[in-house]
Amino acid sequence: MKEAIEALTWEELSKYSSNQNNLVHGSTNAYSLLRLFGNNQKDVRVTLYRDNHAWCPYCQKVWLWLEWKKIPYQIKKATMRCYGEKEDWYLKKVPSGIFPAIELDKEVITESDQILTRLEKAFGPLGAPLEEPETINLRHLERKLFRAWCIWLCNPSLNKWQSKKRESQFKQIAEELDNRLSKQNSLWIDPVSTNSTNSCPGSADIIFIPYLERMNASLSYYKGFRIRKEFPNIDKWFSSLEGTSEYRGTQGDFHTHAHDLPPQMGGCWKDPIPNQEKIENRINLGIGLGKDETTYQPSSIESPAAIALGRVLKHREVIKHVNPLQSELFDQPLRAALSRMISHKECIPNKGTAVGLRYLKDRISVPRDMPLLSARELRQALEYTANLDSNKQGPPISKNNRFDQNPIYFQKS
Repeated sequence: MKEAIEALTWEELSKYSSNQNNLVHGSTNAYSLLRLFGNNQKDVRVTLYRDNHAWCPYCQKVWLWLEWKKIPYQIKKATMRCYGEKEDWYLKKVPSGIFPAIELDKEVITESDQILTRLEKAFGPLGAPLEEPETINLRHLERKLFRAWCIWLCNPSLNKWQSKKRESQFKQIAEELDNRLSKQNSLWIDPVSTNSTNSCPGSADIIFIPYLERMNASLSYYKGFRIRKEFPNIDKWFSSLEGTSEYRGTQGDFHTHAHDLPPQMGGCWKDPIPNQEKIENRINLGIGLGKDETTYQPSSIESPAAIALGRVLKHREVIKHVNPLQSELFDQPLRAALSRMISHKECIPNKGTAVGLRYLKDRISVPRDMPLLSARELRQALEYTANLDSNKQGPPISKNNRFDQNPIYFQKS
């Protein structure tokens, strides 16, 4: 019989937690409202307006550019429409309500491509200029790949032939990118030298990052198609990105993308083949897809579980309040799951609490709530603990909106 323990108290759990330090000058993160990179606050000329959920792909593009370029900036967050009501203050600043926006020297600029062009003029290019012919060709390639992905993912196939044709069209364009990467004498599409031995991605890489990340997640989940298995050079490119703290700080996971995309894209359609169903199940259970999601291995002094615990401790009262079980009933099962995550020992939740545990498991958002590996640890602990109670599932995730992710309660806290 497995050794079981009593759920640790909140005070006992706090001894095992960890929080990300130095949000202003340290590694890229989704929580900071100010990034200085060793500069003074008086040096800030840029305000980035992005979504609360750190999910918007166009925001990620500008976010990464500022991080790799190390431009001091401040961050203000508002709500994407599919998560809740857009704040009045943002609509006064940006009447269209679109993301992202920046304010540069008191001038408001929208549309991610326009923003990057304006930032490039103000601070110089990151690698090859955006208007250079080769960069323009790469931008066109990214849009071609985006369209082929949308056609395959967001339209129901009438038959297997149509599905295979859409898959073939996507693979043909992805192969073009993979071939370009194979000819690069670098980790990157557009390398930027940082010193004599190291480089970072340039603007051309950043243009591809947001949607290739979402393609990798969504095609695995809905189509059983694993980009990194099919295209070795794209896989190497992803692995190189995962070796950078800048990318990891903005990176979502497969569970977040798979369930946030449908309301954004107008629907995502499954190809019900055995491989797809197996992958979908692994992602929903919190097991994840291993190196298809990330190849990053934390150092011995990093603890993804401790970081996850620290994030839950910070917001535990609101987490309990918004749970279907509500505060008092969810307190013990939540502590039981966290105790499991830290100790790797069985911790029995109170009866009838599986619904609440699975509700939380399905609503962890990466990177908004915590990094990818931390979310993987927490999701697995929540599912394991829920299974000790029953197989009863929580409320399903809506495909029409994500109002269950409304940030209003967390903003109040």
